[in-house]
Amino acid sequence: MHVRPLGRQGLTASALGFGCMGLSDFYSSSPVSEAESIALIHRAIDLGVTLLDTADVYGPHTNERLVGRALAGRRDSVVLATKFGLVREPGSTARGVCGRPDYVRECCDASLRRLGVDTIDLYYQHRVDPGIPIEETVGAMGDLVRQGKVRYLGLSEAAPATIRRAHKVHPISVLQTEYSLWTRDPEEQVLPTVRELGIGFVAYSPLGRGFLAGRFATPADLAVDDYRRQSPRFLDENFQRNLALLDAIKRIAARRGATPAQLALAWVMGRGEDVVPIPGTTSRARLEENCAAAAIRLAAADTAELDAIVRRDAAAGARYPERTMHLVDR
Repeated sequence: MHVRPLGRQGLTASALGFGCMGLSDFYSSSPVSEAESIALIHRAIDLGVTLLDTADVYGPHTNERLVGRALAGRRDSVVLATKFGLVREPGSTARGVCGRPDYVRECCDASLRRLGVDTIDLYYQHRVDPGIPIEETVGAMGDLVRQGKVRYLGLSEAAPATIRRAHKVHPISVLQTEYSLWTRDPEEQVLPTVRELGIGFVAYSPLGRGFLAGRFATPADLAVDDYRRQSPRFLDENFQRNLALLDAIKRIAARRGATPAQLALAWVMGRGEDVVPIPGTTSRARLEENCAAAAIRLAAADTAELDAIVRRDAAAGARYPERTMHLVDR
């Protein structure tokens, strides 16, 4: 799998990364076994995936420990990314934010211990704390780089003005935000901003939390404890409206001899050499299917057709419930 530059500071990663969250959290209270999760991460590395994405809030904490165990003896094969800034108590899904400098330092040291590594390759602020100036948070993150605990810095779900302020304090290498065929909001302001500043872009949920892969025919297909049951786009009326978008994607994918997931991922990767999607999965077959998308080059006519069908406002429903959306820097 070919590699792409992320930012101007020297960071590179495979064209397709792997989001590790679903191995531990959110989609089911009964995720795959640790042995299978580790085997899945190893298979991703064998397929050429170098970017592994986790966060302290996933679990919380259990996903970092899992990734750390998977990387025993394979640390040098990957770009290891984790995040801080979302605060969540064990046994709860409620989340707050914190960007205090002392909290930044505490979180980094704790993540290093859980991951079992000396250095984090890419360290993100998971969500911007509106109560703490971004200059103070990124200043503390920059100290971690100077101390050798972190190599590169990232932000997640940050607004253009915040990105600019942060970048003046210390170079930001990556901005991570939701981006897919049904979440095209970054195209208006975020992507132009990061490209102007020379910041790479990592797209999370590039398959619309599995919807664009054609995995679900009705909301009832979701596990009873799956948090997508609370997502506006998966609610009954919106779900049915969004199926029309999926049908169009399926038709174009069939014409190309690809799966809907492969088409959706190829579309994201085709947005530029500075864009890296990080789909997650608990299935080796799905992992291999996703990785095969890195070899697909969409024709201009296919891209134009997709852009016309799945416009920025085409998806029915907000991407998060309001109680979660308020955590996004806007």
